[in-house]
Parts: sequence; C-alpha cells; structure tokens
Amino acid sequence: MPQLRVPRQASNGRNATPAVEEIDTGFLEGLLGYNARRAALAVIEVFLERMAPYGLKPVDFSVLSLVTHNPGITSRQLCSALGILPPNLVGMVNALEKRELIARQPHPRDGRAMGLHLTPGGQKLMRDAEKTAAALESDVASRLSPGELQTLIRLLKKVYQPA
Repeated sequence: MPQLRVPRQASNGRNATPAVEEIDTGFLEGLLGYNARRAALAVIEVFLERMAPYGLKPVDFSVLSLVTHNPGITSRQLCSALGILPPNLVGMVNALEKRELIARQPHPRDGRAMGLHLTPGGQKLMRDAEKTAAALESDVASRLSPGELQTLIRLLKKVYQPA
C-alpha cells in the first residue's frame, strides 16, 4: 500500500512544502510520447538554427523536399504525405511561390489540379538545404551507431505509419 506523505509543520505552524532535491522523471521517461517529443525538440533546435540562412522552417523544408523529389506533386498529395490540412498548406505554398522557390504548372492528367515544381532558385536552395539537413542529422545522431539509427527510424515509423 502506498505511503502518504504528510507535510511537516513549519515553525510558524503552517504546513511546509518539502523541497525537491532530485526530480523523479521515471514515469515520463517510460512514455513513448515524452521521449519522442524530447528527441524531436533536440533535433528541431539544431534544424532551426542551421536552416535559418535558408529561411526554412521544418514544414517548409518538408514541402520543398517532396516537391524536389516529386516534381509535379499536387497540393492534395502533399497534404496526404505530410498530414497537413489543406487550408494550412495553401498559405505555405503561396509564400513559397512568392519567394520564387516553387511554381504551379497545369497537371498533365487532371485539368483541375496544379502540379508544383521547383524554380531554378528553389533547386539551388534545396541542393544546399538538403546537404545541410544531412549534415545536421549526422551530428544529432552521432551518439547512435548506424544500426541503432536505422532501428530507431524503423521503430518510429511503426508508431506513425498505418499497419
């Protein structure tokens, strides 16, 4: 049966709050979400710092990377691949287009859709940004062996990808 802690009496007669000497994080450290978030925060902090020269946030980088590797991808496909709601993507695509990083072109098979393509400036930016991303991934994963990194990525995918 768990023991109840009874606050000790302070000299003024009120209950004194005990001081915490060591923080017990045991419960949190046993949670997948807590650990995934802590790892994500560590990576994102470095990502934001290193992507600042490119003016890219994580979601911008993800969108541009998908456009880089899938020329002609539609907004609907981007939303599906990244789990973004269409209204949130519209502003992002507009901003990237305004920066002259992407251009919309008619889709070859769907007359209602527009395909997204990198502009020459977008291609240059993404060549540099993806090199930077690869280097920062290597840096933040430096405590893991290549096998551990592959295992971690495989296990994380099992959490968020449908079976």
